Amino acid sequence: MVLRDYLAELPLIAILRGLKPENAEAVGHALVEAGFRIIEVPLNSPEPFRSIEILAKTLPRNVLVGAGTVLDPEQVNGIRDVGGRLIVMPHADLDVIRRAKEQDLICTPGVATPTEAFAALKAGADGIKIFPAEAIPAAVVKAWRAVLPKDAIVVPVGGIKPDNMKPYVDAGANGFGLGSALFTPAMPVEEIGRNARDFAAAWQALRTA
Repeated sequence: MVLRDYLAELPLIAILRGLKPENAEAVGHALVEAGFRIIEVPLNSPEPFRSIEILAKTLPRNVLVGAGTVLDPEQVNGIRDVGGRLIVMPHADLDVIRRAKEQDLICTPGVATPTEAFAALKAGADGIKIFPAEAIPAAVVKAWRAVLPKDAIVVPVGGIKPDNMKPYVDAGANGFGLGSALFTPAMPVEEIGRNARDFAAAWQALRTA
């Protein structure tokens, strides 16, 4: 499967910054039950490789699990070794992108300018993470869309909530990465599940509008 396949049903990426391994399975299942098919554990979380391994082993195969905040090409190998199949970065390090693609992993680097976006796509990125979205309004995304390849996958990340997705969708965003509005380590699993369902409902409302 390619990135677009995982985004097809619900193009929302759960970013579980701060997830602990002992909570990984329960949180993962709550997200999957709400319709999420892409889950990212940032590497600045406690024992991230262990959490990724638990998610990869316990969730259905049609769920794409991987790591965020990947800063070094060597980290890519470790993520692959524990079953991770997604590499997400806050920046557009071409060496990390190339290593991910050498390992046949899906990679979505962070970009903040058209120059970074084009370089990342040329290096093999499967999609681009517009980051931080708080500093890149929908009008900018629309301008990028006018020049980026039509099939490029564009995913804003940062400050996304159920009520502020529409302008980005209208501008051409293909999906979103969701952080603290979806998950924080202090949230009970029930609250995470409610948040996930709220985001899923907001997306479906946009899709049918």
